[in-house]
Amino acid sequence: MKRSELIDSLCKENPHLTAKQVEEAVVLFFEDITMALAQNGRVELRGFGSFAVRHRAARKARNPKTGESVFVPAKATPFFKSGKILRDRLNPKNS
Repeated sequence: MKRSELIDSLCKENPHLTAKQVEEAVVLFFEDITMALAQNGRVELRGFGSFAVRHRAARKARNPKTGESVFVPAKATPFFKSGKILRDRLNPKNS
């Protein structure tokens, strides 16, 4: 689902809100998650999952095309761990 599809879906479910209001809410939601992660925080959405930052150490790697050694600097990457409710919906138990 793209952001525009999310906005359209929310507009249909909430006809009392304008498309602009829904778009602003979605943009603010993602900006808040981004800002929390940028400050090395953690964002937990109960039942859905949590977002965190993982730090990768600097390392030496090899260019697969040329075989030349290259240095890969340390970096931070976002990490998502799904919540139990989301995992259960994706993998229903056979009754």
